[in-house]
Amino acid sequence: MDCHSHKQEMVCHSTNKVDYLLWGSLIAVSVLYLLYWQFAVELSQYKRLEILSHSVFELMNTIWWGIVVGMLMVAVLTKIPREFVVSILGTGTGLRGILRATVGGVFLDLCSHGILMVAAKLYERGATTGQVMAFLVASPWNSFSLTLILIALIGIKWTLVFIVASMLIAMVTGYIFEILVRNKTLPDNPNKIDLPENFKFWKEAKVQFQATKINSLFIADMAKAGILESLMVIRWILFGVLLASLIRTFIDASTFEDYFGPTLLGLGLTLLMATIIEVCSEGSTPVAADLLTRANAPGNSFAFLMTGVSTDYTEIMVLKDTTKSWKIALYLPLITVPQIVVIAWLINL
Repeated sequence: MDCHSHKQEMVCHSTNKVDYLLWGSLIAVSVLYLLYWQFAVELSQYKRLEILSHSVFELMNTIWWGIVVGMLMVAVLTKIPREFVVSILGTGTGLRGILRATVGGVFLDLCSHGILMVAAKLYERGATTGQVMAFLVASPWNSFSLTLILIALIGIKWTLVFIVASMLIAMVTGYIFEILVRNKTLPDNPNKIDLPENFKFWKEAKVQFQATKINSLFIADMAKAGILESLMVIRWILFGVLLASLIRTFIDASTFEDYFGPTLLGLGLTLLMATIIEVCSEGSTPVAADLLTRANAPGNSFAFLMTGVSTDYTEIMVLKDTTKSWKIALYLPLITVPQIVVIAWLINL
């Protein structure tokens, strides 16, 4: 059987090869989570193991909802025709489509891990590469719920500054990707489609909804599709949880905070550590708040939030798997990091 569609490709791949990264990470995370859940007190005599298992326990308790909501949204998107996705984001290249994707990323209330699954599905449903990049850069930490948390931690003034700056970077990044695709420096989205003439969103949505039979079989098929098509992202999330927990175990957190003043050295260390340390959006927000309030370095705070998105290895690997292109995945940090450095430096001033 030929695996023509993305879904078929994943199913065929899964029948021919064991995903050791997925199963190895799943087993390790499960064992450490259960270990801390059941034997937290007994682990106190094994300090490293206690920190490692507690980190896994804490991270999974923080991000599980983002994973679940992301899977639900992916499941829903599998039932939505590509024409509707393209219609919402806008057709063709240009600032209007980039702006729609950026605003959509800001208002979609998901953490960075949940947003990856949605972005991968948007790419499959026909969104342009620039729109997907703008959506990713704008989304992970300035969702509605995390924005409220950030306001409580650092105040509304700095929160608004961070949101506007991140939207600017998202739009510039998306537009640059559109230009690179147009110049054939980067490959175009093979799933890209053009809307039929006289396509009316609400009219077509009404027709599609009336023709859909929502029953137990429909829901079961949608749930199965959501799980299967989320596995590519989930394996990197679990691996990221393990790596982040290992870093927490062997690197003192106080050392991390002491060297992050509003200097070029502090900004450089912020970029380096944000690249190395894999934290979810919920985890990065309190750390970023400490950088602003304790180290008096608002630019470093912004850089920590944004660099974690731009250089996140989970995100880069998922982009590579989704687009089948290392160039697209690696161009994300190449394009975003210089913008982040300049804006963070200006904010520190």
